[in-house]
Amino acid sequence: MSIARFLLGSAVLAFGLPAYAAPEVVPEETTASTAPQANRATVTDADHQEIGANIIVTGSLHRPKEDLLGGTTVLSGEALTRSLRPTLGDTLARQPGVTSSSFGPGASRPILRGLQGDRARVLTEGIGSFDVSTTSVDHAVAINPLIADRIEVLRGPAALMFGPSAIGGVVNVVDSRIPRRLPEEPVHIDGIVGYGSAADERTASGSVDVPVGGKVVLHADGSYTKSDDLKTGGHILAEPQRRAAAASSDSDIADLANLSGTLPNSSAETWQVAGGAAVVADGGNLGFSVSHYDTNYGVPVRYATEPGEEAEEVRIDMRQTRLDMRGEVETGGFIDRLRFRGAIADYRHQEIEDTGEVGTTFNSQGLEARLEAQQAVRGGWRGTTGAQMLIRTLNVVGEEKFLPRNETQQYSVFTLQSAEFGALRGELSGRYERTNLVAQPDADLGNSRLERSFNAFSAAGGASIGLGNSGVRFGVSLSHSERAPTAEELFANGPHAGTQAFEIGDVNLGVERSNGVEATLKGGGDGFDFSLAAYHNWYDGFIYEQPTGELEDGLPVFQYQQVDARFYGLEAEASARLAQFGSTNIVVDGVADYTHATIKDGGPVPRIPPLRLLGGIEAQGALAQGRLEVEHVTKQDRVAANETETGAYTLVNASLTLKPWGRDNPTSLLLSANNLFDVVARRHASYLKDYAPLAGRDLRVTARFAL
Repeated sequence: MSIARFLLGSAVLAFGLPAYAAPEVVPEETTASTAPQANRATVTDADHQEIGANIIVTGSLHRPKEDLLGGTTVLSGEALTRSLRPTLGDTLARQPGVTSSSFGPGASRPILRGLQGDRARVLTEGIGSFDVSTTSVDHAVAINPLIADRIEVLRGPAALMFGPSAIGGVVNVVDSRIPRRLPEEPVHIDGIVGYGSAADERTASGSVDVPVGGKVVLHADGSYTKSDDLKTGGHILAEPQRRAAAASSDSDIADLANLSGTLPNSSAETWQVAGGAAVVADGGNLGFSVSHYDTNYGVPVRYATEPGEEAEEVRIDMRQTRLDMRGEVETGGFIDRLRFRGAIADYRHQEIEDTGEVGTTFNSQGLEARLEAQQAVRGGWRGTTGAQMLIRTLNVVGEEKFLPRNETQQYSVFTLQSAEFGALRGELSGRYERTNLVAQPDADLGNSRLERSFNAFSAAGGASIGLGNSGVRFGVSLSHSERAPTAEELFANGPHAGTQAFEIGDVNLGVERSNGVEATLKGGGDGFDFSLAAYHNWYDGFIYEQPTGELEDGLPVFQYQQVDARFYGLEAEASARLAQFGSTNIVVDGVADYTHATIKDGGPVPRIPPLRLLGGIEAQGALAQGRLEVEHVTKQDRVAANETETGAYTLVNASLTLKPWGRDNPTSLLLSANNLFDVVARRHASYLKDYAPLAGRDLRVTARFAL
């Protein structure tokens, strides 16, 4: 992918040439809905935001948070500092409706409402991450949470504006690499250092912004994280695998039954560096950034406990170089503002075997660009219309490649319109997307040239109404989404060392369609707030990967299939002030989420997380905050064929945040203890849950500062 191609694609969008692309709706400066953890965060200069605490931005539409039809969660400030982990999935894992793929400490991706991969888009500043994390769960997301000012999770119908593949939701990481405003100081510095005991994790990151000449801002940032093998609370293998290992006549396999404590091959080392610049004026801004991301991490071993199975110890060496651009200009008239966002990236990762040889290499180049036209507000009517394009090439080489060289092109158009009629507020959106996928001939995989094209149309609409003067709003929305299958789902046919599975696609897969309904009830007042959401989605042609129970090349076979399915669930969160002593508030909060997913005439969908309950109590003072919380995850015994059950677990966490210069100053020191009782915990959504438990007791120290 060349710079010239990127600029050409940008020109196509900017000057309206006939290429259709749907812009991602970027909640650039979203603040928390009623998420208790997010709601406690204080927005400071360190967040580089100037938006009110009760305002939601969906794309370029500023609205009060209670108006948003779908659920939204935002982590920023102290809540983000407390939740920070080396991966995006683990950073967000305690948010409502979110869990993590937990494929070891180096590669944990967010799972939204039980949906993962291509159905849960991960973005940075509204543009895709340009990695191959949707290709396989062992592949890390090329976004480092350490550089985030805020992390936003948008679920429900509004997430369709990020693309029809985002029915599960969207995770958007907002950073300051392309500055949005002029710092007041001659030099503005943000930094964070931390240590975690469970993996002997050492972390440091920092950023610098310098204003030049009154309108130009220069930016630089860097980060480094190194961790050893993860310490767990007990046995590495789950009980059924321990029994199978103990019964083996092979002494090496039998010894696995006693493997405990440290999770082998789970260490990681990650560094990142970036630079950017922007011109910031009253009528708009224009800027760019260049970044390089580099990580080397181990993939926990899926140990062989049965005859004929093979186990490999694989490390992944990943690097990505990326160029981002962003521009915005006020135009006046019916179109009040134009926004452009684009990026181009070169990505490569190698899967290194225990012999030191490179088994498989993934090379990917990507281009994504979006243009948005924001309408001037007229009465209660406002909206945004735009276009987006995405081009990605992927080439897998090596003895264990499972995909032929392929290219994906997507061109889309979209619109989002909203209107207010007194207490009633409505929203209507639509998106059309054209996708073309081409796989080149590959003698090793036995395929000729393959090409598939898909047209997908998605739409969502709904309304909310205020219930008197109570501060409570009730909303209902309907959605229809259509998702084209990915290259992995169509063309896979081979062994994959990272997931230790033999993956088989289906070139005859069709468009996946979903119809959904969601109801929300949100409200708040003096010292309390709450949010309830219930959703139901009906899938026509749901695509999923199902273990067949067979072995190929010593690996379990996973086959992509397409069936009808039904998902429904709920999310609830609330917080309330119990008491106040001077400037100190005592606050209680809670989160609950549940997803139920069934394949028509086929039983449960695999890897669906069970019911989770989380409750906490917190003392919030001007100079210190203390928190104690308990998270309980129930047993998951509603499992698919060839899937094992996962036991219940309860985690107890505590933290103390010190603010030596006051609540509004970004400098803080966080002391936390996670999984205080060293419990063995396994996430049901993880492919490796029976071979890689979560971290045991983890004592953490994190210092954050701004100068």
